[in-house]
Amino acid sequence: MPAYSYEAVERGGGRKQGEIEARSRAEACDKLERARLQPLWLRLKSAKETAPAAEKMPEAASALPKGGFRLSAKEVMLFTEELSDLLEAGLQLEQALRIMENRQDASMLKAVSTYLRNEVREGVDLSAAMRKASPSFGELFCNLVAAGEQSGALHAILKRTLDYQRLVAELKSKVVAALVYPSFIAMAGLILIVLFVSYLVPQLGSLLGTTGKKMPLATVVLINSSQFMAAYWWLLGLIAIAVAVGFRTFIHTPSGRAWWDRAQLQVPLVGAVLRAKFLAQLAQTLATLTGNGIALYAALKLTNAATPNVYLQTILSRVTDDVGEGTSLSRAVARTKAFPSLFIDMIVVGEQTGDLPMALEKAGARYDKELNAAISALTSMIQPAVIVVVAGIVGVVAYSMMGGIFQAVSGLRSP
Repeated sequence: MPAYSYEAVERGGGRKQGEIEARSRAEACDKLERARLQPLWLRLKSAKETAPAAEKMPEAASALPKGGFRLSAKEVMLFTEELSDLLEAGLQLEQALRIMENRQDASMLKAVSTYLRNEVREGVDLSAAMRKASPSFGELFCNLVAAGEQSGALHAILKRTLDYQRLVAELKSKVVAALVYPSFIAMAGLILIVLFVSYLVPQLGSLLGTTGKKMPLATVVLINSSQFMAAYWWLLGLIAIAVAVGFRTFIHTPSGRAWWDRAQLQVPLVGAVLRAKFLAQLAQTLATLTGNGIALYAALKLTNAATPNVYLQTILSRVTDDVGEGTSLSRAVARTKAFPSLFIDMIVVGEQTGDLPMALEKAGARYDKELNAAISALTSMIQPAVIVVVAGIVGVVAYSMMGGIFQAVSGLRSP
């Protein structure tokens, strides 16, 4: 009977290596599952595998479309929720994926689950399989899954990720809802401005030219701007496209990405949301990893890899290096001068009481509340901000026109 070597995660979070005899890879996985072991990898030690196991990988490879499966944000959330619930119920990873594979509907999630299960049965880490399966999972999600695999707390990490996905979806829905009314106002204002500039302003210019009166400065600027836009609209369009492409290219360079990520943190309201999100995610991820037996230094490295903001990633790298050299987390965080004092104080309390995971958990909960408050403040400001901007532009155009009209009327009345 063929022999398989394996490495698996025990229910308590520890790792176990060994060998197991089975007629096929599927039987070996079933034996490990019955022993309540979650295999990380499983390799055949004999000369060749049985036919069913040998055919498994080509089928999985052929099932993967070019570029991977494309999932919507709702499908990614549904996948995360289902997998998290199944793992939390005590199922092993391969069993959970098998249940998801046996969905009644022929959705994209069924195909993704099939591919992931085949990869996992071949000994591939779930995070690596997810990277190949679909770009929709994203680098942040895959890094967090890798952290969960190493800590043995995959279901807890998936719960955190699901909360984050829901928060992003809620933010998007709030922003869309907040922009509905201002969008109508902005569209009406744009139509009014186009009407002024393309039809009324040229007539106003002709009328003022017959009076011989000196036109107000605002009216002169409006008429000249209208004439320039009518003559060179194509040039303005090309300039706008060139600026957009140039900016996009710049922020995809290493230096441009670092500048853009830092600049976003300085934007009023938006910066508060990004900072609160970073602190909440940092504290909760570290709490989960350290609470499940991962050393603080390794947890920081995994968390750093899961941080999408390059500027914050650089700061966290300094913290990681200091902790690796023996510095306490509170002192390493304080040295950067980039973290709020309350966050540092909560870490100090955790270090002094010997329960750092609990302190980080409380810090994460606190900054979760700050994140929700920052999101509410941001969405509540969108409507008035858009309305004020549109009203200001329309008001300036109307003032310029009315000033010219009054000047023209006074010129016509002059003897």
